[in-house]
Amino acid sequence: MTRALEAVRPVAVEGSVLARKPRQLLLALFGEYVCDQYFEPLRASVLIGALEPAGIAAAAVRTNLDRMVESGLLARRRLGREVGFELTAHGSDVLRDAAERVKGAEPFAPQGEGWTVVAFTLPEDRRALRHRLRAALTWAGFAALRDGLWIAPGEVDLAAVLDGVEGDLPAGAVTAFAASELPGYPMADAVRVAWDVAGIRRAHDEFIASWDDPDAAADLPALTRHVLLVADWLALLRVDPRLPAEYMGEDWPAARSAEVFTARHRAFAFPGVRDFAARVS
Repeated sequence: MTRALEAVRPVAVEGSVLARKPRQLLLALFGEYVCDQYFEPLRASVLIGALEPAGIAAAAVRTNLDRMVESGLLARRRLGREVGFELTAHGSDVLRDAAERVKGAEPFAPQGEGWTVVAFTLPEDRRALRHRLRAALTWAGFAALRDGLWIAPGEVDLAAVLDGVEGDLPAGAVTAFAASELPGYPMADAVRVAWDVAGIRRAHDEFIASWDDPDAAADLPALTRHVLLVADWLALLRVDPRLPAEYMGEDWPAARSAEVFTARHRAFAFPGVRDFAARVS
């Protein structure tokens, strides 16, 4: 997947996938309303006003904005007595990267055939680097099949996945290759060893239950409602590693999740844009 969704997806899917966090909501808002569309800094008060109806306190919004500045996603600008926030070039790149899957026609289909396999080894004193490497792989849909042996569905652009990590890796630390299933050695069992398939299903079911009703979250402002939808979709994309449909069963809910998101996103977009315009005017 992309660099944009920020949190590392665990192999086991535990708890509610739609546990909405301020950073996740801010990414959704900037991705939908700012990136390549609105080029003025957004006042902190606008961002707080959009997220408070979702139960996010003003202090939490400000803290996460500061962290996003520290991470290079946002830049801070003084606007009279207020503070404004705008995307950096890096932040725009990250959100464009995310948009490719957020609005893609087949967000849960593998990219290419077969599997991408990565093996790595790092000395014990490079524990922090090992964590970064595992985080990057997990983020891209990889899961550990054995200690130090990770697989992901499809043809993964590993250079892009390891961008920001590879320069710190010792020579020969990572080995990668493409693989395909061999007759007599089906991948179905390996898929269930590496990924929490039941947990991924629960994540889809939770998204569908939350947004299947056209009147879901109708009591919220239009901008907030739209941002919540996109943030929940980002969370689901983070959980689902695009496993091939043939391993998932006939009633796999990914297609229904995509239908629900497409319908709600289309319905919520114009009211959200109108609400956003009113807030920034």
